[in-house]
Amino acid sequence: MKKMDLVSGYKGVVGLVFGNENSASSEDSYVERLLDRISNGVLAEDRRSAMTELQAVVAESNAAQLAFGAMGFPVIMGVLKEERDDVEMVRGALETLVSALTSLDHVKGPKNEVQPALMNTDLLSREAESISLLLSLLSEDDFYVRYYTLQILTALLTNSPNRLQEAILTIPRGITRLMDMLMDREVIRNEALLLLTYLTREAEEIQKIVVFEGAFEKIFSIIKEEGGSEGGVVVQDCLELLNNLLRSNSSNQILLRETMGFDPLISILKLRGSAYSFTQQKTINVLSVLETINLLMRGGSEADPGRDANKLTNKTVLVQKKVLDYLLTLGVESQWAPVAVRCAALRCIGDLIASHPKNLDAISSKVLGEEPQVEPALNSILRIILRTSSMQEFIAADHVFKSFCEVATVYFMLLRVLTMGESDGDLEACCRAASVLSHILKDNMHCKERAVRIELEAPMQSLGVAEPLLHRMVRYLALASSMKNKDGKSGTSGFVQLVILKLLVTWLADCPTAVHCFLDSRPHLTYLLELVSNPSATVCTRGLAAVLLGECVLYNKSSDSGKDAFTIVDSLSQKVGLTSYFLKFDEMQKSFLFSSVKSTQSHKPLTRSNAASMAEIEDVDENDLSDQKNEDHPILSSMFDAHFVSFVKSLEADIRENIVDVYSRPKSEVAVVPADLEQKSGEGDKEYVKRLKAFVEKQCSEIQKIIGRNATLAEDLAKTGGSGSIQAEHRASGASERVQAETLRRDLQEASQRLEMLKAENAKIESESSMYQNLAAKMESDLKSLSDAYNNLEQTNFHLEKEVKALKSGGSSVSPDIEAIKAEAREEAQKESEVELNDLLVCLGQEQSKVDKLSSRLLELGEDVDKLLEGVGDDIGLPEDDEEEED
Repeated sequence: MKKMDLVSGYKGVVGLVFGNENSASSEDSYVERLLDRISNGVLAEDRRSAMTELQAVVAESNAAQLAFGAMGFPVIMGVLKEERDDVEMVRGALETLVSALTSLDHVKGPKNEVQPALMNTDLLSREAESISLLLSLLSEDDFYVRYYTLQILTALLTNSPNRLQEAILTIPRGITRLMDMLMDREVIRNEALLLLTYLTREAEEIQKIVVFEGAFEKIFSIIKEEGGSEGGVVVQDCLELLNNLLRSNSSNQILLRETMGFDPLISILKLRGSAYSFTQQKTINVLSVLETINLLMRGGSEADPGRDANKLTNKTVLVQKKVLDYLLTLGVESQWAPVAVRCAALRCIGDLIASHPKNLDAISSKVLGEEPQVEPALNSILRIILRTSSMQEFIAADHVFKSFCEVATVYFMLLRVLTMGESDGDLEACCRAASVLSHILKDNMHCKERAVRIELEAPMQSLGVAEPLLHRMVRYLALASSMKNKDGKSGTSGFVQLVILKLLVTWLADCPTAVHCFLDSRPHLTYLLELVSNPSATVCTRGLAAVLLGECVLYNKSSDSGKDAFTIVDSLSQKVGLTSYFLKFDEMQKSFLFSSVKSTQSHKPLTRSNAASMAEIEDVDENDLSDQKNEDHPILSSMFDAHFVSFVKSLEADIRENIVDVYSRPKSEVAVVPADLEQKSGEGDKEYVKRLKAFVEKQCSEIQKIIGRNATLAEDLAKTGGSGSIQAEHRASGASERVQAETLRRDLQEASQRLEMLKAENAKIESESSMYQNLAAKMESDLKSLSDAYNNLEQTNFHLEKEVKALKSGGSSVSPDIEAIKAEAREEAQKESEVELNDLLVCLGQEQSKVDKLSSRLLELGEDVDKLLEGVGDDIGLPEDDEEEED
């Protein structure tokens, strides 16, 4: 009953002091009185009580935090500087600072409201002396003094990292004191570890000092003490600190390699105890180690001249230390491991063997399994590519073969997969084999020529003779559009089409033999023309089909009528329209797959904030890969690396130029002379020659006109890229007459739609700009009002001081009313008495409020509060005097 009275009394006091319209000024006054008691109080107990009250109110109120920031820092820093012997007072001061720098998430307010905690952080971090004073407190014997100091430094670093980094660098032995905390009690060590992790993320100078102070030895010592990969979040923090020290820093990588070596790092990957059990924390720890290996394989920053040599040495040493065995266990053999771990391990394998002949030989010699069921590791990885149900795992395993495309022995298994039946599942396996084949054919003319000559047996005897491998891939491309899932919905057709198109684009590039083979079947050209203009296909599918068509023109060496470059361009002009055709290139360049290549290549560091999401990679469902709203699924961006995107962009420019050249001139040979131009019976030679000459002159005149008009039209198309602004008079006879008005209308409609989208985006941007301008104006007005209020306060204070001086000097002021002064004094004394009682109620109520909040939160989480409180305070490893103080 007494506890309920205290709580209700506390709520009443809060409502009285802070709940009215003048709450801000009331809190200013309350905080000011507490600071005055701390500064000028005579009794030590009263000063400590005031410090406790100040900490409590600052921890609960934004307005109190704001008031404290305006006037409290000099008082608190004075306590820390001058009263080191009073441990309880120093503790209270530090705890108050922690509260002042901590955002109150539970206090709801306008989104654009000033955050007092951020302002206080900024104020405290501006003073280099404050940072120096805080660092000196790390040498104190009291546990809580060191603990609160580390919390304050972490808060400063979180909100003002650059300023704190600069201040610490200027303080002698500043980093050394922080490093000493790593050897302190567990709670202190963990706080120091978190602080150093934040501190080393971007500051290269601090990274060097931390390493010089023995960071590597201390990090691996803590990891071993905590249980390696089986350890908790402390291991994660250690590995994040390690990665900060190695990321883009060649000298630190060399120091680690030549002092401790890579053995302590690689040993963390060894699965201990319950190897089949992967908790979320264990997954994060293993991913962090794999990220460390990845950083070592990069060798340092791109600007470092010794990066390549360091990268090569790191790769060599890692494989010498048997890291491939651990990676193969995690990525290939441990199918119970999470998808994220398997994928990261496979990517590390691919990076280890890339451009490294010795490591490539090492992976070739690796075998997996136990006798008698052993097989080459490469076969196991290829089986993952062809049969895994995880899209991420397929992409990661495919990366291994991208780095190992020189291995010719994979042909047998690839060809066997490519000759499978054409059911949905087998067609997807064929697509994956096609992805591996594209790595083998890239920039390898010998392999391209050899692959063109490969002929596969027909799936059924009734289909007749064998067909070239290239024709089989085109047939699979057409079949992919009709692929269905078990539920009858469109499945991975977009994915299969894009992978096969990537193979064909790679294959036909600079290979006239492959182009000739492709055009041997007339339906191939017809299908490709339909695919380019198919509205249900994705933007990238249409774009890559357009690139493939362009290659059939660019690398066409055929002189056969019906398969030469002029025929391809003529068909393109008729069925698609050059304007619409060039537009497909522009749309593809703006698509997600091409525009996001840079962002997907950049590696996102593993930190506390993103570790959980990166550890819980979910397999992409096939339905997620379906073509919805003509968009390409983001997972496909992993298949389009920077090299391929750059290659397509350069190829596009050549295709445009070549098509313009072919389109602007007629065919060089005339196949047949019309029958009516033959010499007539009875017609003399002279008349016959004269008639032919007149005919030729007329034809030459018309041809010159055609050439001029076609050249003008082609140049306009190339420049506008499909703007749809070509006038009707530019259409010429021959091939240009077949540029139909329907094509122009469709192109104009597409351009109009794009224009409307741009207008809508512009309107949105203007609206946001107006909103921000209004917000800035409001903030400026608020600041001006605040400034005016302070000026008025200063003027009032000046007048009051003037009156006091006049009274003291016995000036000509009016004699005060003695009785009124006495009454006012009695009233003020009564108010002060009430305030002291209210202050006590506030403190007691605040503590009860904290208990209630924590109890409610624990109940929400399903915890038994009474059970948790059993034994609290019996033995918490703290000094006995601390326990007495708590009592």
